[in-house]
Amino acid sequence: MTSSHRSFRLPLRAQQRTIERVTTRARPEGIRWLRADGKPNWSQRVFKLSGELENICSKPVIAVPKSSTVMEAVKAIATHQVRGLPVTELGRVVGVLTANDLVDYLGGGPYFEVVLRRYEGNLYRALREERVESIARQSPVLTLKDTFERALELMIWGRAGFLPVVDEEGRPVGVITEHDVLKLVHERRIGVKVSSIFSSPIVTVDSDERLKRAAELMVKGGFRRLVVTSGEEVVGSVSAKGYASFFGSHGAFKHLKSTSIMDVLEVKVSEILERGYYTVDVEADVGEAGEEMLSRGTSWLLVTRQEEVIGIITEKDIVTALALKV
Repeated sequence: MTSSHRSFRLPLRAQQRTIERVTTRARPEGIRWLRADGKPNWSQRVFKLSGELENICSKPVIAVPKSSTVMEAVKAIATHQVRGLPVTELGRVVGVLTANDLVDYLGGGPYFEVVLRRYEGNLYRALREERVESIARQSPVLTLKDTFERALELMIWGRAGFLPVVDEEGRPVGVITEHDVLKLVHERRIGVKVSSIFSSPIVTVDSDERLKRAAELMVKGGFRRLVVTSGEEVVGSVSAKGYASFFGSHGAFKHLKSTSIMDVLEVKVSEILERGYYTVDVEADVGEAGEEMLSRGTSWLLVTRQEEVIGIITEKDIVTALALKV
């Protein structure tokens, strides 16, 4: 069903470097979303789950005060290999900072204007002087009294893939991500095919492209990961977490010829390439795809039909299909 070694090529019609034409199966065939009373139509997999959110969320939680510098935030992501950080004030959660927010600030989106205008492109100053509170954003949070169903609602309908969990004082005790949910609601066969929920065409970036281009694609499309190609061949991927970690692990500083961030943004995508990938057949059951992700320790799979790559499927797609009633 899957492969990490075979060489797959993307036909030219599948390679898409602009994001306007990307489509997803937002309403998978065979899945009933809402009951007659407008409530989510959860599957029995959800109702069978027991345990408090405190026992479900990932711990220990890695958080940063809102007064932390951007440098401290990228270091935290690089050190702990997390894709987001709860942001606190006086110990209470007041927002979140995700790897995608940092990609935005460090070359990919509107926040990059702060780097250019306030710091005249000086990377050292942009990292060491700017505070997290300026790029953090508000986010729904879960309390220890909330239900697992509430977490799923926020993920699926609220499009929140990174949810802080707080105690009665508002202090962070953990986070819940799609990966945590996938581990809980996993089932090998649910009667829904990958063909119903995958995204197509794939947004790709060439390994010889510049980091700035990859950052812009991630921010514009809201992608956590981009498939990387070399010519027509798929070679791996780049992630928002990997991009932020490039700055947090000091790898970016090796490429500085001056103090300008543009020296780093001109570096090739291959510098932060995560080599390798796994695949799933378009006719496979969604549950099988979820099992493959868990066993391989990945959050995405290329979708193939025979020898052709035709799309991509992520943890979020699978969580939606597994959580809702067929």
